[in-house]
Amino acid sequence: MGEKCGVKPHAIMISVPYQGHLNPFTHLAIKLASKGCTVTFVHTGDVHHQISKSHHNLNSTSSCNEVDIDIFSEARDSGLDIRYTTISDGFPLEFDRLHNIHEFWESMFHDFPSRVDEFIGNLMESSDPLLLPFLVTDTIYSWPARIAKKYNLVNVSFWTEPALVFAINDYYFDLLRANGHFPPTDDLVYSIDYIPGVESISSKDLMPYLHEANTTTVTHKILFRAFEEVKKADFILHNTVQELELHTLSILNQKQPTYAIGPVNFSAECIKTRVSKSLLSEKDCSKWLESKPLGSVLYVSFGSVVQTNKQVIETIAQGLLLSEVSFIWAIRPKIVSSIDDNENILPAGFEDNIKDKGLIVPWCNQNAVLSNPAVGGFLTHCGWNSILESMSCGVPMICYPILYDQPTNRKLVVDDWKIGVNLCDGVSINGAEVALKIKQLMSEKTSVGIRYEMMKIRSVLHDALSEKGSSNKKFDQFIQDLRHKMHVEKENVL
Repeated sequence: MGEKCGVKPHAIMISVPYQGHLNPFTHLAIKLASKGCTVTFVHTGDVHHQISKSHHNLNSTSSCNEVDIDIFSEARDSGLDIRYTTISDGFPLEFDRLHNIHEFWESMFHDFPSRVDEFIGNLMESSDPLLLPFLVTDTIYSWPARIAKKYNLVNVSFWTEPALVFAINDYYFDLLRANGHFPPTDDLVYSIDYIPGVESISSKDLMPYLHEANTTTVTHKILFRAFEEVKKADFILHNTVQELELHTLSILNQKQPTYAIGPVNFSAECIKTRVSKSLLSEKDCSKWLESKPLGSVLYVSFGSVVQTNKQVIETIAQGLLLSEVSFIWAIRPKIVSSIDDNENILPAGFEDNIKDKGLIVPWCNQNAVLSNPAVGGFLTHCGWNSILESMSCGVPMICYPILYDQPTNRKLVVDDWKIGVNLCDGVSINGAEVALKIKQLMSEKTSVGIRYEMMKIRSVLHDALSEKGSSNKKFDQFIQDLRHKMHVEKENVL
């Protein structure tokens, strides 16, 4: 199939509406278009509004009609065939999706699939006969297999977390029940060595939702259904690197066609094509960093979604002061759910005390900060995108996981790859311990081993993205397999 018979693959792409998912999906769209695919990229209206507002730095009272940007305009100017559109998530723009996360996801679970169904139905009716559509969706969604079957579409699932987390989700509940470890009955820590593709993992390193005995929550409903649905996918793309998770990926590939194509945001096609994708306005930190010595600045960020409490913020602030290390701290709005946006969550006098040692911003271009030579460390919540960016830039990490996949990601960073340290070795943190860990990571003498391992990991990532690297080869293989599958299915329909 393909250009020889005049038919062109057409990817219909729909991501989960969070920054950590939108970023790799946007880059995957560019990679697909660079391989000759037409792409229709679908955002929710709310995500489009946030990106537009961020792009134009408008105030929150602006309506979506007043800020109408096309995030792929530059990509199209470079010759890529990427169309951009939106569908409603069912809520008005003023609805607080983070504060009402359970209500939001109940609707995304029950109601959003019908909106996607209607959108794809209309798209199929008006589609160019020389375009052969296929579906590319977030693995977290629970509806792709049904819609793909209804419209006879090849079903591609994109997993934006480590393959390790995928494997645990894929096997966990059935195997834990069989081994008497579920539902959990106490706080005992035990080793799990019976999950295919996972050599051994401590129960404390599992995702927090797997420690909960109540499996009727919206999180559990979504994950249970999603990992049943993904078994019906034709192909699974992973935003990871083959060499880093070889055993896990090999086992997963025995079940379904699996391709490690990451980190997609550092592939050559994506580096040279700019796309507006930030949900928050980004502060330029480059001028401030120019005045700082090589490797002297610690970057601190807890990502785009997770929330914490005021005590944690105050403790980290105390640790930063005690460490006397220069830092950039991205403190986004609503990072503390119980605090009004206008209330200062930092300790009294903190900003006066740091003087020119620290720069506090509501948000910034994280990759631009991490790639700056002045940055020598990253205090992170261990979101997977943050880890990939840190590894690609060769910046070692201080790990403070909070939710979702983050505790499991911490295991990879600290225990397996040895490119980071734990912020705290107990349940709670204190300022003195925070300062100690910061000093250890930022000191050349005490961090030499971690920095050596990080340089090795960085080389692995860069090699994987080279012309003959594993990620490029896997992506080329996926495109070849996709075209073959679409050709077979087209012949079967005819």
